[in-house]
Amino acid sequence: MTTTANDITYRLEQKRRVQADFPGPKSVALTARRKAVVAAGVASTVPVFVADADGGIIHDVDGNSFIDLGSGIAVTSVGASDPAVVGAVKEAVEHFTHTCFMVTPYEGYVAVAEQLNRLTPGDHEKRTVLFNSGAEAVENAVKVARLATGRDAVVAFDHAYHGRTNLTMALTAKAMPYKTNFGPFAPEVYRMPMSYPYREENPAITGAEAAKRAITMIEKQIGGEQVAAIIIEPIQGEGGFIVPAEGFLPALAAWAKDKGIVFIADEVQSGFCRTGEWFAVNHEGVIPDIITMAKGIAGGMPLSAITGRADLLDAVHPGGLGGTYGGNPVACAAALASIGSMEQYGLNARAKHIEELALGKLRELASEQPVIGDVRGRGAMLAIELVQAGSKEPNPELTKAVAAACLKEGVIILTCGTYGNVIRLLPPLVISDELLLDGLAVLAAAIKANA
Repeated sequence: MTTTANDITYRLEQKRRVQADFPGPKSVALTARRKAVVAAGVASTVPVFVADADGGIIHDVDGNSFIDLGSGIAVTSVGASDPAVVGAVKEAVEHFTHTCFMVTPYEGYVAVAEQLNRLTPGDHEKRTVLFNSGAEAVENAVKVARLATGRDAVVAFDHAYHGRTNLTMALTAKAMPYKTNFGPFAPEVYRMPMSYPYREENPAITGAEAAKRAITMIEKQIGGEQVAAIIIEPIQGEGGFIVPAEGFLPALAAWAKDKGIVFIADEVQSGFCRTGEWFAVNHEGVIPDIITMAKGIAGGMPLSAITGRADLLDAVHPGGLGGTYGGNPVACAAALASIGSMEQYGLNARAKHIEELALGKLRELASEQPVIGDVRGRGAMLAIELVQAGSKEPNPELTKAVAAACLKEGVIILTCGTYGNVIRLLPPLVISDELLLDGLAVLAAAIKANA
């Protein structure tokens, strides 16, 4: 069945439907097979196996249909089977699946670099390098910063998440499940206090004041002249969708520039129209020296990138950057098609519309439910922080219960946060209003029933 909403045509019917025997027998059987062969350390949020997905809907192998408010963790912004992406992938596969850009280059890699140089903030001369994952992009951004500056120290922030490799685990703040027992970690990484408006001891602290607090600690503990890079998520992802106070990012960026420090914006989760701008730093006019990208870049195909000042990236010797699969030709084709769909569908405006639609509902719910401590976010990157009623004490038990209740009703939501008490909403940007409102109604009912 084909449904049309908001000028986007869907291949699958955009309705949720969950049968009584959930999870169904096919998912149960596949789970048994999985346990016999897949490492236990790989966990899944939802106990069903996917058969098909389109728009804002995921179909499982047993015929259930779920509203997708997670987008594969902000990946399928244009939908899980956008026709343009699917067509581009099919065409690319018919020609060649791989040659390695470092051996025999191809136009797709160059074309993606041209698009990223165009779309990322700033009109300065830029260079781009393509990789496979967000963690790879972060690692390489730090490599570039250290080489270009001749310095070693890297500054990250409380509640940060930057990946699961050794260096990116060092940059990541949360111990479980990301860091526990995986050390020792890469050295010369220093952590500074984040601007977290809801949990500030002084609620009146401004973004500029919070930045000064961090800068003072950097100067005291490291020395500005020793710092190669400051890396920060403009809106923190796994840490709890924390939006720093206005003025925090510009003040940090300005100080970094004054000290010759490379300012790296980690936009792996917040990039590509997710917040209503191409990149979250755009909301305050911040121009990073290097920006890291992945997730929403290629409509679900594995691709990541760093784009930055030409003088920084060109400082690296030939052969110093790259990787066998970096900028795979099929993934490049998907990225070009995905960016085209974002522009064709006007997904920045669509994300802002989702924010307007959802925030009103969530704030109304918060006014009625004392277990909702905070509602925050930008565009289609929104969060609810759940607490013990009458306090700011985190409530991870309620968060888990709400997520489970939503799933039983056919709505997939994700949780996050340093304290495990944040519900994060990352719907595909092509989701219809009707489907989004249905999902939000289920979420509201789940909070009311479990509070």
